[in-house]
Amino acid sequence: MAMITFKELRAIAAVALVALFTLHAPTVEAQTASQRGKDKGQYIPGIWIDPDGCEHWVMDDGAEGYMSPHVSREGIPVCRRANVCGIMPSDQFFATDSYRISKAGKQRLMEFFQKTNAVSYIIIGHTDSRASDGYNMRLSQNRANSVARIAQTSGARIADVRGYGERQPAASNNTAAGMAKNRRVEIICIR
Repeated sequence: MAMITFKELRAIAAVALVALFTLHAPTVEAQTASQRGKDKGQYIPGIWIDPDGCEHWVMDDGAEGYMSPHVSREGIPVCRRANVCGIMPSDQFFATDSYRISKAGKQRLMEFFQKTNAVSYIIIGHTDSRASDGYNMRLSQNRANSVARIAQTSGARIADVRGYGERQPAASNNTAAGMAKNRRVEIICIR
């Protein structure tokens, strides 16, 4: 009986593993669901503006995207001024524990977005501290999304929508007046 060396045994085991894997391996397609026709093979170019107001070139096909900073010929990042151009007290636009905007509130927001003439907007929702952190995060995000939908309806470009819940208070949550100041949606204009 011939003896098999360790090196030969390792080679036989490697071949057996490859054969076993090949027989039982699932079929892997080369394309993602997005690339199988849902995006019609197109990358959608655009400009994304970060919270600091700096522009980035973006390409996205729905499955993956690419981004690079937009720079001038001198290599300097192209950035725009960003400032808080609107603060909506939530009590005037939303019912308690709701993210539906009243009809009058929708009209006021439409007029605001049509008059400000910013390049794009960042919309940020905030709450007071009376509920749990998780609940407040969801409520603030939902309220910011409601404002963003109205902005888009008016033709405004939205750079970002965020909800910070109770994490960035404008005033103390120890008084009714302070909590009222904290229940707000901030609109940042990028010019």
